[in-house]
Amino acid sequence: MMFRRGFILFLPRLVGLLVVACCSMSIVYMLACTPRGDNQQLSLPRVHSPTVKEGYEAILQEREEQHRNYIISLKKQIAQLKAQLQGRTEQLKNMQNQYPDSLDIQFDHSKPEKAQANLLAFLRSQVDKAEVHSGVKLSTEYAAVPFESFTLQKVYQLETGLTRHPEEKPVRKDKRDELLEVIELAVGSLNKPDGVSKAKPRVYTASDFVEGIYRTEKNKGTLYELTFKGDAKHQFKKIVLFRPFGPVMKVKNENVNMADTLINVIVPLAKRASKFQQFMQNFREMGIQQDGRIHLTVVYFGKEQMNEVKSILENTSKSANFKNFTFIQLNEEFSRGKGLDVGARFWKGNNVVLFFCDVDIYFTAEFLNSCRLNTQPGKKVFYPVLFSQYNPSIIYGHHDSIPSLEQQLIIKKETGFWRDFGFGMTCQYRSDFINIGGFDLDIKGWGGEDVHLYRKYLHSNLMVIRTPVRGLFHLWHEKQCLDELTPEQYKMCMQSKAMNEASHGQLGMLVFKQEIETHLQRQKLSSKKT
Repeated sequence: MMFRRGFILFLPRLVGLLVVACCSMSIVYMLACTPRGDNQQLSLPRVHSPTVKEGYEAILQEREEQHRNYIISLKKQIAQLKAQLQGRTEQLKNMQNQYPDSLDIQFDHSKPEKAQANLLAFLRSQVDKAEVHSGVKLSTEYAAVPFESFTLQKVYQLETGLTRHPEEKPVRKDKRDELLEVIELAVGSLNKPDGVSKAKPRVYTASDFVEGIYRTEKNKGTLYELTFKGDAKHQFKKIVLFRPFGPVMKVKNENVNMADTLINVIVPLAKRASKFQQFMQNFREMGIQQDGRIHLTVVYFGKEQMNEVKSILENTSKSANFKNFTFIQLNEEFSRGKGLDVGARFWKGNNVVLFFCDVDIYFTAEFLNSCRLNTQPGKKVFYPVLFSQYNPSIIYGHHDSIPSLEQQLIIKKETGFWRDFGFGMTCQYRSDFINIGGFDLDIKGWGGEDVHLYRKYLHSNLMVIRTPVRGLFHLWHEKQCLDELTPEQYKMCMQSKAMNEASHGQLGMLVFKQEIETHLQRQKLSSKKT
């Protein structure tokens, strides 16, 4: 009985001790599992510390302070990450802004920014590697990559492929779609607001497109230069685009004013008064009447037929009220290089575009504009590939009569060929011609001087624009290869003579003319018997 009563009295104390022990163990567990500061340590209230309740409150306050500091630390780290992200974004924007605006280039923003920056840097490096902003030094005349020229309807091409057509409507879908895309992008770029002018902008269309040239460097991309009509006569808009085997990028958008750009046409001549008469008819119509920003320099060798030539020049001057001509007479053996060099150096005015020409050349007013647009002092020289006419008596031999000269100037494989081996007709600024050293005056007679000058430009940092043009023709004439020529010059002359006569097929018809006539006679006899 006493034992039971004692046990009942002791039971509440035991329960109280168990409760205290459980609470103590819970507090120890909580303190052990709570995150600690870098230099903070938690401990239980000691014997001589404040009461247990006050100790708990101090511990809770300390834990709250730790959590508060932890949250502040996380906020600082988030702020730092945001600042870094903002900095990276600004770097990418600056990288994009320092390059020309891209046309319709879309980046996948879900990908890492580094990939975007690398892509942009690669595309930019393709532009830098290609001959877009400046020329590169080349080893030989065969190393230059020629341009092709095109309009809205046709492409004038050097690499004729299986069709062997020097000009064609682009029948291949990829070529047609490519050029249409480029023209559309250029028109869109011209119509893009510049944000500066408050005047109502002009709306450009594809009909404002004049002509373009393009070429592909196999390991870099395709360069396009497109010319559009400007806001006034003799003014143009020029758009330069580059496709680095990816999206087309706008490289340049500039106004080109050619209203005051004078061309000095230099013609070396000896005898050939009748050909000069024909040349002056073309010069008067295209150069004086249609263009009007032109000067003519005739460098004449010897005295034979000189008075006839001077009379033709003076008559044109009077009838057309044209005073911008120079006549220089040299008493020495004809040398084309010497004549062109003397004519170029004789000019005393401001820097001028020089067009080295021959008396058997026909040019249009459009070509004179191409001459201006494709030359730039210290930057570019123009080496057009002209269309060389075959012998009209062979081409039109089956006709009742030979058509007029204007009707003969048609770019077809039956009428002529691109004279891609000739470098004599060229446009460049006089300053570039003088700086490059001019012609080699040791070369006499026909041929060689033009290739020598062309190689000089290829070996320089000037950009050489080499492209077929639709407004420059070499008129057929019988070629005389003189015995005085060196063996190399004579060989070149004979090769040129053979190519000038007719196409491969037309020459074949002449070779097999007897066989063809014999066959026709047999056919007639056979038809009579039946």
